Amino acid sequence: MAQVDALIRARLASDVVLINQVAEHIIGGGGKRLRPMLHLLAAQAAGYGGRLHVQLAAVIEFIHTSTLLHDDVVDESDLRRGRQTANAVWGNAASVLVGDFLYSRSFQMMVELDSLRVMRILADTTNRIAEGEVLQLLNIGNPDTSEQAYLDVIERKTAVLFAAATRLGAVLADLPAEQEHALARYGLDLGYAFQIADDVLDYASDAGTLGKNIGDDLAEGKPTLPLILAIERSEPAQAAMLKRAIQAGGLDALDDVLAAIRATDALAGSRERAQAYARSAREALDALPPSDARDALAVLADYAVDRTR
Repeated sequence: MAQVDALIRARLASDVVLINQVAEHIIGGGGKRLRPMLHLLAAQAAGYGGRLHVQLAAVIEFIHTSTLLHDDVVDESDLRRGRQTANAVWGNAASVLVGDFLYSRSFQMMVELDSLRVMRILADTTNRIAEGEVLQLLNIGNPDTSEQAYLDVIERKTAVLFAAATRLGAVLADLPAEQEHALARYGLDLGYAFQIADDVLDYASDAGTLGKNIGDDLAEGKPTLPLILAIERSEPAQAAMLKRAIQAGGLDALDDVLAAIRATDALAGSRERAQAYARSAREALDALPPSDARDALAVLADYAVDRTR
């Protein structure tokens, strides 16, 4: 990871000062580096002995970071990881354009690896992420969003990059198709677990711990799983209140929404969904031979649902 961090900072460099400032603000903002870590561990678990996984891990982090810059503009967020977002400091235009820079830099680095298979997987992944952004936009303010529609957004916005990170470890090691698919499944299910747990924290944590404003999803009119389950489990009057809150956005109804979520055990139900995906992720690892790296991947599946931020 130290080598990945060093490479990230080396390849961030640009003679355009604003690019350096914005990119360093978000890259150096205390992120978990979970996706590059997953790639490094997957490559080790797959038995890969080369050095290309370090560069691929940096590529994956650049792709992720570019989506964060764009997300914060779309969501009009002003807090991430306990700090002001880049768009709050430099404005939307700078954030979008530096996000574009990071996307294009990731593809420059990808081409250097000279692997058509790697490029195809990451090109398909970034395209799916873009689809996920648009799907989520369609769900904003829609109180009738189904659990399946919610999961479709998670798959594209979050889980596909997790899956690419772990699958590419198998690709570098030239594993058989069965083991490659197992590592991809591990990443996909881990991505579901991670995002559902993240959506639970939006209603169960506090800004000091979480690093972003509580109730942001409600303020943006996002119908995440805690709200979807609360609506399903509520009496008609309470369900109507929750639907109005999603349609209106904002935080005026936050106290009533939190009370409804508690009354319906929607957070516990959401955590159970996340835990089921985490179990499925751990089971997928059975296709790999025992190793410290495989054990670490199993621990990360637990971390995805047990974390507090």
